[in-house]
Amino acid sequence: MNLRIKEICREKGIMLKDLAGMIGITEVGLSKSLNGNPNISRLEEIATALGVPVTELFEQPKKDDVSLTCPHCGKKIKIEKAE
Repeated sequence: MNLRIKEICREKGIMLKDLAGMIGITEVGLSKSLNGNPNISRLEEIATALGVPVTELFEQPKKDDVSLTCPHCGKKIKIEKAE
């Protein structure tokens, strides 16, 4: 799951430690949530603190690009649509 939380924080000028304080957890706790699999209640808290809908926290795939994961090494492979 790709989240845009760090990107949204940069856009709004909010540091991650400040976001953590806004939702009442430590910066380490926030980091663990972002790098793990945050539950929906944590995502709702983050979205509320950032003033965005929960759906904004998720990275939206581009319509013209396809991204696959290599089954051998796990790296993302980006395939761009030819014009």
